[in-house]
Amino acid sequence: MKLNITNETARLKTVVLGQPSSMGPVPTLEESYDAKSYHTIENGVYPTEEDICHEMSEFEKVLKKYDVEVLRPDVIQDYNQVFARDVAFVIDDKMIISNVISDRADEQDAYRSIFEKVKWRDIINLPESAHIEGGDVIVWNDFLFVGTCFSEDYRNYKTARTNEYAIDILKEYFPKKRIIDLELKKNDTVPYEGILHLDCTFNPVGTDKCIIYKDGFVDESDYRLLLDIFGEENCFHVDAQEMFEMNPNVFSIAPDILVSDSSFTRMNRHMREQWGMTVEEVPYREISKMGGLLRCSTLPLVRE
Repeated sequence: MKLNITNETARLKTVVLGQPSSMGPVPTLEESYDAKSYHTIENGVYPTEEDICHEMSEFEKVLKKYDVEVLRPDVIQDYNQVFARDVAFVIDDKMIISNVISDRADEQDAYRSIFEKVKWRDIINLPESAHIEGGDVIVWNDFLFVGTCFSEDYRNYKTARTNEYAIDILKEYFPKKRIIDLELKKNDTVPYEGILHLDCTFNPVGTDKCIIYKDGFVDESDYRLLLDIFGEENCFHVDAQEMFEMNPNVFSIAPDILVSDSSFTRMNRHMREQWGMTVEEVPYREISKMGGLLRCSTLPLVRE
C-alpha cells in the first residue's frame, strides 16, 4: 500500500475504522484514562457495546457510500479498540507507530495485518520515551499542528499523551514541515476543564477552514496563531458545551463532504448553509461518552 496523507480533507480512499466488538466490562474510575470516560462512569451512563456497535456500523455505511476502502483491526477479547487514531497515524507517505499509554499497549497487536500492508521502510517506530498519539497530530499541507503538554506535571496526567521529545523527533523526520506545537489544558477528571487531544479543540475542514474552541489552549497566543493562519472568517467557534459534546472531532471524506454527529445542530447547519458542504449525519452520542468521536475512530491511510 502506498500511504498518502497530506492533509485532513482530501478525498479519502482507504481508512482503518476502530473495532467495537468485545468491549469488556465497564471500567472503574481508577481504570479510566480520560476525563470524559471518568465523567460518564461516575454518572452511571457509560455506553453499552450494543450501542457502540450500532453507531460504528452507521459510520461505516457512510464511508462505504463514498467508495472508501474500510479496514478493521482484529478483535481483542474484552478490550476497548474504538479509537484507531491513537494507535498509529500517517504523515505524507510515512506511518508513525504511536507510543500509547500503557493501558492501551496491547491494542497495537490487533493492527499487525494492517501494518503488514505497508512497506517496512515507510514505518517509523519512535523511541520508548517519545510519547505521541494520533489525536494530537493534524496534518495540513505544509503545516503539522501538534497538541502537547509542557507542564512539569506531565507524567502525572493520564490525559497528557504527547511530549516535547516526540515533537523534536517529528522535526527530524519531516524537516520541510512547519511544525507548530500547541499546548493544551489538561484535566484527568473534569472534561470541561481539559483537552484530551488537539482534535478535541481544533480540526480543519474544507480547503481553508477550521472548527476551533478558544479555551482549549494554555496560551491564547496559540489560538491567535491559528486564527492568523486560517483567517477569523474561516473559523467556526464552538462553546464549552459544544466542546464537551465533541463538536470539533468530526471527520472529512472530501473537502466538501463532512461526517458529523446528528446532534450538532448549530454547526451542521453552518457547514451546509454558510460553507456549502455536504454533511453526512450519524448518531455518535454513545461513543462520545468515552472521550472521542468520529476523527478519533479513524486511521486514514490513503487520500487523493
